[in-house]
Amino acid sequence: MVQVLNAFTVDVEDYYQVSGFEQHIRRDAWDQHESRVVANTHRILDLLARHDTRATFFVLGWVAEKYPQLVRDIHSAGHELGSHSYWHRLVYSLTPDEFRDDLRRSKQVIEDAAGVEVNCYRAPSFSITEQSLWALEILVEEGITIDSSVFPVKHDRYGLPGATATIHEIPTPSGSLIEFPLTFVGSSRYPIPVGGGGYFRLYPYWLTKKLLTHVNEYSQRPFSFYIHPWEVDPDQPRLRAGSRSSRFRHYVNLQPTVAKLSKLLADFAFDTTTGSLSRHFLSEAGLSFSKL
Repeated sequence: MVQVLNAFTVDVEDYYQVSGFEQHIRRDAWDQHESRVVANTHRILDLLARHDTRATFFVLGWVAEKYPQLVRDIHSAGHELGSHSYWHRLVYSLTPDEFRDDLRRSKQVIEDAAGVEVNCYRAPSFSITEQSLWALEILVEEGITIDSSVFPVKHDRYGLPGATATIHEIPTPSGSLIEFPLTFVGSSRYPIPVGGGGYFRLYPYWLTKKLLTHVNEYSQRPFSFYIHPWEVDPDQPRLRAGSRSSRFRHYVNLQPTVAKLSKLLADFAFDTTTGSLSRHFLSEAGLSFSKL
């Protein structure tokens, strides 16, 4: 049996750039806030190095343009680079032309910084939903071959309930791309989202481990884990922005995140998104990974 290899992913954005605060923090005011994204991303890089683990870093284009050395540091450490958009705007709030321009700009600044092609994408706040499925064709047209934006759950900001929960190919009139959806456990009618972000901080670690072990061992499929640099920073400035629920989601249980991440990296096998997909498709084909 081929070992299940999961994807470890990092959505590289700063604490003031999250969707929950965007109604109160203008994008033209981002420069007025203390930036902590470089130090926090390096904290994750150091943690991954200690566990000899590669990951995919979906970098916000604005961050890549302002801190190109950070992009180079990620790449030189052996990790994969992907786009997390340029302005962190919800996809369903954009027109197709606005989405295309944002995607192109984000890809360009990341590629210019690192000198490598970007072909992976994750939408801000998983905002490829029923209202923005048109974005998938644009991703293909702009050179994206792997998307990890669909969360098959119901949420007030994101979600595509009933979407395929496993890795699959999505055809579009311009070609196809691979979708690596975010993870839930249970039925599509009563899904329990798991695998990163606020869910990882909110759940006790034993529950996260139990649910993710179920995905690997019972379902025999990989999951895509995600984290943000600001989630390893309990000392970040507390902003008076967003709704009460948004502030709760952002600040809940920041303190133990690093310790929980260390346990996660010790308990599960991880690689980049591309690496995880390669192992998955070998397993699906019944091939031995060791024979490659």
